Amino acid sequence: MELPAMRSLYFVALDKNDMSVKRMQSFLTLQPGELTGCVGCHESRAMTAPTTVSMSALDHRPRRITPIDDVPNVFDYPRDIQPILDKHCVGCHDSAENESGVDLGGDRTPNYSISYLTLFQRGMVSDGRNLPYSNREPRSIGSSASRLMEFIDGRHYDVKLSELERKTIRLWIDASATYPGTYAALGAGMVRVRFPIRMLVERCGGCHVTNPRQRSRSKPLLDFETTCNLSRPARSKLLRAPLAKSAGGLGKCGEDVFADTDDPCYRGILRALEAAGERLKEEKRFDMPGFRPDVAYVREMKRFGILPADVKPDDPIDVYQTDRDYWRSFWYVPEPTETEPATGPEPSDPRDFPPFDPRNPFRRRGM
Repeated sequence: MELPAMRSLYFVALDKNDMSVKRMQSFLTLQPGELTGCVGCHESRAMTAPTTVSMSALDHRPRRITPIDDVPNVFDYPRDIQPILDKHCVGCHDSAENESGVDLGGDRTPNYSISYLTLFQRGMVSDGRNLPYSNREPRSIGSSASRLMEFIDGRHYDVKLSELERKTIRLWIDASATYPGTYAALGAGMVRVRFPIRMLVERCGGCHVTNPRQRSRSKPLLDFETTCNLSRPARSKLLRAPLAKSAGGLGKCGEDVFADTDDPCYRGILRALEAAGERLKEEKRFDMPGFRPDVAYVREMKRFGILPADVKPDDPIDVYQTDRDYWRSFWYVPEPTETEPATGPEPSDPRDFPPFDPRNPFRRRGM
């Protein structure tokens, strides 16, 4: 393969349906003009590689990889995935009231969105994050191991996504299923909910007690955070599950913990969620209008020359474009020669790769 220099890539083996079979858990970066192979990592430690076997890939020139034109270079869950769920899924899966109890709405939680956390809480996406091993069995990670793909292939009731929509979700999963699509999200838009802990323990601790077994669960944050709706606090499952059906709740706790919405504990939880929601509106998350990145992000982008040095605190910043410009600043551009101007990707097209010298396919022009 002919790969762009100074770009980080990782490889995913696909089946005939473009579903992941096995993938690398680390990335590869090549320097200009560098040749590399798979030996060193993917070889036997007990014998030398055979020299009498020729690979068919060596019988032709390296194939240049090409970007996928109809999907984003960097996925952003609220921007790229949530609209697909809104279009095809939220009509049924809009709250905890539906038969399945699966909420795929885009309302915000203290750190993410309800739908994003629900997908992981329900085991719909297999991304393997933060696991202490990488050489996994085939089809145990990525799109082929993610149940979400089964629900969007046309067999789940009348849900029929377009090919582009399915492709977008599949590639988002195989690109590690991240939530933000910008580094500007770091250190911003995460708010704390100051619950009335004593009342919660008194009213709910009899069933929802924290014990060593619960603390050992792999994703306790997902279980709790999906119950907190900061966009519409009164719709929070934390409030509606223990609220009597006669008062508009779900009545999920056996005996009604809250007989009505005037219960002091109910009111205390609601006030805590509303206050957190107001703080989020003020501080803003990366996917909210008027978002302003953390001062450290702005400082470093100014230091690297990506943002103007005189950018003002209230100047609007397109963090997605800023990120693209930052990463693009590391791209390799060949030095110009006396007879040939510098070649490289034009600013308007972030997908081009520097050309190879046709006289030597393994050497970049200007090197």
